[in-house]
Amino acid sequence: MANTQDQQGGQGQSQSGQRGFGSMDPDKQREIASEGGRAAHQSGNAHEFTPEEAREAGSKGGKAAHESGNAHEFTSEEAREAGSKGGQARGSNQKDE
Repeated sequence: MANTQDQQGGQGQSQSGQRGFGSMDPDKQREIASEGGRAAHQSGNAHEFTPEEAREAGSKGGKAAHESGNAHEFTSEEAREAGSKGGQARGSNQKDE
């Protein structure tokens, strides 16, 4: 049996490490996923979230991140800045209504 370097062109990784979407360059993955999203929207098969569904999904993601310890903990300065940006954006949207 040949060694993995011979099978993989000298890269020394197992065969499964060189196959599939996960082994691709992140930019290539993003490009392929983006094409799939555009195609789904054009064909009418893409799910369009209602504001309530989006709120619920965001809430679930935030809870999961906090439970696993992966959530970003804002400093008071970061929170103040984010709130200010959100308020400015909301205020500019309301002027048009």
